[in-house]
Amino acid sequence: MSFIFLQSPTPSNPWVQFLPIIVIFGIFYFLLFLPMQRQKKQQKKMLDELKSGDNVLTNGGLIGTIVDVKDDDTIVLRVRPDGVKLQMSRGSVANVLKDKS
Repeated sequence: MSFIFLQSPTPSNPWVQFLPIIVIFGIFYFLLFLPMQRQKKQQKKMLDELKSGDNVLTNGGLIGTIVDVKDDDTIVLRVRPDGVKLQMSRGSVANVLKDKS
């Protein structure tokens, strides 16, 4: 007669079971969340530094020159060819364009 001895599985460390989840979270943090936070900081800095005379591109695709920056987070933008002035939110500016000079 042969007896088969059933071995109970050795209890493993619970941290080893959560290690893949922790590694995946770390990868997501460094590849997704950290760059998004940097981009938000750069966008906020750019919006805070807007001044009269800057050529800007809005989220709607308008290109114009800032005529006035008001205290209530609005700007006045002059667009070509007729020099029409538009009042819009400061947050609608997507990018400050560099001068060609």
